[in-house]
Formats: sequence, structure tokens, C-alpha cells
Amino acid sequence: MGRPPDAARLSADQERRARAALTRLIEPGDPVIGRWLARMSAVALMGIISGRSDPAPIGPIDSRGARLSAYRARLPSVDPDADLDRVAVAGGRFIIPGDSEWPSQLNDLGEARPVGLWVRGTGSLRLLALRSVAVVGARACTAYGAHVAGEISAQLAERGWVIVSGAAYGIDAAAHRGALAGGGITIGVLACGVDVAYPSGNSQLIRNIAEQGVLLSELPPGEHPTRFRFVLRNRVIAALTRGTVVVEAAVRSGALSTARRARDLNRHTMGVAGPVTSELSAGVHALIRSGAATLVTDAAEIGELIGSMGEDLAPIGSGPVLPRDLLEPPAAQVLDAVPASADGSPVEGLARRTGLSTDEVLQRLYELSSLGHVERHGAHWRLVGRR
Repeated sequence: MGRPPDAARLSADQERRARAALTRLIEPGDPVIGRWLARMSAVALMGIISGRSDPAPIGPIDSRGARLSAYRARLPSVDPDADLDRVAVAGGRFIIPGDSEWPSQLNDLGEARPVGLWVRGTGSLRLLALRSVAVVGARACTAYGAHVAGEISAQLAERGWVIVSGAAYGIDAAAHRGALAGGGITIGVLACGVDVAYPSGNSQLIRNIAEQGVLLSELPPGEHPTRFRFVLRNRVIAALTRGTVVVEAAVRSGALSTARRARDLNRHTMGVAGPVTSELSAGVHALIRSGAATLVTDAAEIGELIGSMGEDLAPIGSGPVLPRDLLEPPAAQVLDAVPASADGSPVEGLARRTGLSTDEVLQRLYELSSLGHVERHGAHWRLVGRR
């Protein structure tokens, strides 16, 4: 027999509360916690960390002692009920693996999978992430980079793609704004609490994302970002989406870590080329040159890579077809031999230039005349309009 409904609900609530506590105790992507959670529930693990349970199940004492001490040092600051209430007041929620809203592709992170996600926004994160693409790049971007990121994101939004980025300055902000301007949905993955507007200069943008899309973070409410948390945040961006587009990135840009994560997770990695003289495009060019990223120039090419087979094909690029392009080779050869002068040339002269017989040259000249390319002027032939 299964557990009574109330007992099952109580167990789920306890697991959610325990995982909320863990987000206050650990840094995102802690592989040790990931290994322990693979063996036991978060409720059982919190019992061990708090000292209420025997730590034997998590391994030998020499490998767990320092870890447990570090986690226990943060215990006085842990109040999961207060955190859950705080995110609810901000219009958010805390989701965990097993929830219907949990994006299963995050499980590809293995031991580094988030223990849970703090979320603001009304859309279902799982459903939105099914057709999503990350657009990332340099914070100190150029006007070219911001324009391209905004245009590509708007075009993708018009095609039904959800844009995912980090809500930072530069390319991230341009991508979010492009998606919103295109009437689309965008997801901001933060390196701070979902109730913290960081960077402050993007506070209005972050509010707009929460209203028209989704904000998410592994960090509990009130937490502020650090350099290390930004790097850890990138793995969630890479895992959540079908592919990652890097618009601008220097050779040491943090955006490249997202691209590398995407490649390691077997996601599509794409790059937009920039001026060869720009240091902010050097990292993207290196990705493309090494074969780690595919060159893309617009939303259609991105959609072809990450979309459904046979349904999101990009149009084949080609220039306009000119009348001369339709000529058979001998006719084109004769047309090229007609001099660009008002006097033109006799048939014999054109035969010498082309190496064709005079009969064939004459035949081709009449064909060209009927198409409006050449005209006869006495014994000579000249280009139309050469008077």
C-alpha cells in the first residue's frame, strides 16, 4: 500500500524545506552535496549536517569531517521557513527535482545539478525551457555587439524561442531587451537572490523579466553575487537551453565558460563573428576556428541548428540572379568579347577574340540581340546603349 495523501504531502514539504536549507548552507554546484544527495534524501542529509543523525552513511570520517564543519558553520544563518516566506512575498516559489515544473535537462549536470531553484515569474520553467536558447557575451560590449544580440533575440522571440541570459550589463541585457521588444519570453539566470536587483543599473529590466518571463537562481532570497557565483551560474544557463550563442567575448571572457559548458553537455554552441580588429570578438573567433562553435549570423541559422529536423531550416543565402547569369556559356563568351565602345566590333573580330567560328558567333549575336544585350550598327556589333 502507498502512503496516505497527507503523509506523502508532508514528506514532499519536508524535502522542499530541507533543500531550501541546503541552498543557504552550500555554494551552487557543490559536487560533494550532489554525491550525498544521490544516496539519501535532503531530509536525511540535513539530519546528518545538523548533528541529529549518524554521519556514517555519507562516507569515512576523514573525508567528511572538514566538509561537515564548514557546513555546520553556516547553520546559525539557516531558516528555510523564513526564506520560503520571503520568496512567496516577492511572488516567487522554490522548485526541486521531482516537481512538475523541474526542467529535467538540468539532470545532465550530474553531481553539480542544483539542489533546487528559487523562481519568480508566472510561466512554467520546464515548459519554457523546452524551446529555449542562451544568448551571452561580454559585459563591456560594443555598439555592434549590443545591436546584433538585440536583433537576434528579437528574431528568435518572433519564432517562438525563449531567450535565456544572465541579466548582466552588455550582451545579456541586450538579449533580454531584444526578446521583450519582440513580444517574447525571456529567462534571467541570476548569481544572486531572485529578490535582489543586480546589477542595480538593470533593476527595471530585471523587474520586466519577472513580469514577462522568469527569474531563477540557486541562491536563496537576499543573497548577493560574487565572482565565483557568476561562473557557477553559467553551467545552469548552458544546461537549461538547447544551445548557446556567444555574440561577443574576449579571449578571457566569462561568456566562454558558458560555451564550454554547453559543448561538454552536448548542446549546440554557436558564435557570431565580429570585426577581426576587435578584442571583444577574439574569443568568439577562437571558438569558431577551433571547431568548438558553429558560425551563425541570424535567428534563422540558429533555429536550423537547435530546432526540429526539417522544420526550422534556414533559407539558402544567394545574391540576385542577373540576366547574364542565365546565358549559355558560348553566348556569355561572345557577350564578354563585345567591346565597351560605341564602334563595337565586326563578327570576324569577335571570332578571333572568342576562338569560335564566325557562323557560331553570328548565331550567338542574334540571340543576344533578341535578349536586348547587343545591337547591330552597320557591319559592327556593339552593346546596347553604346551610342
